[in-house]
Amino acid sequence: MFRLDGKKAIVTGGAQGIGRAISMVLATQGARVVIADLNEEKANDTVEEIKSKGYDAVAIKTDVTNLDSVKAMLANAHGFFGSVDILVNNAGWDRMLLFKQTSPDFWDKVININYKGVLNCVYTVMDDMIEQKNGRIISISSDAAKVGSTGESVYAGAKGAVISFSKTMARELARYNITVNVVCPGPTETPLVDELKKESELGNKILSSMEKIIPLRRMARPEDIAYAVCFLASDEAEYITGQVLSVNGGLTMC
Repeated sequence: MFRLDGKKAIVTGGAQGIGRAISMVLATQGARVVIADLNEEKANDTVEEIKSKGYDAVAIKTDVTNLDSVKAMLANAHGFFGSVDILVNNAGWDRMLLFKQTSPDFWDKVININYKGVLNCVYTVMDDMIEQKNGRIISISSDAAKVGSTGESVYAGAKGAVISFSKTMARELARYNITVNVVCPGPTETPLVDELKKESELGNKILSSMEKIIPLRRMARPEDIAYAVCFLASDEAEYITGQVLSVNGGLTMC
């Protein structure tokens, strides 16, 4: 595994699902991790599990849609471990609805969490990386952004914006030795996916059929995504920037 000894990382939405796995893998590879999540209770549970294994982490309640909340989180992170080396923009949210069934309030919530949250976090954290002339920014998008996904029109659009934004930031920040990359999970076994299955007939129909059409014949596990993030956060990936990596068992090949 790629070592991250001495690195300091922030993982948004790190309390459960893919974010929890990312937090665990980064910590076990030597990084000190801030879990920035709105769900403080579950974030603390993840911190306790990390600490029980002998690694270092802290939970900071954070609303990524609110710039002031993100700035306060970074100030607390500085008190925990100083400047930031790695930012993982993982916080996300969705519900599976046909576009005709959605409303402007729904659009705002999806866009604010999945896209504006990334803007807020990069805007706040990049000064640390610019000052030290080094950093890794990894954002979690989705294969829905690359090929579309029935019932995820607004989510796919917001995640597509994350990809375009990340490519632009990769160009702007390269002069400071900061890499910016994107990981696109396919369907993954997470609490969010479980909720999507339960909350709508459309979600259950689509997601329950995934194992039959994924070439590797299973949905992703959160750890599958976390290992890709760990690589992109490592020194071994220092010459990779502006790239989009799908982790999807071959569901899409583009």
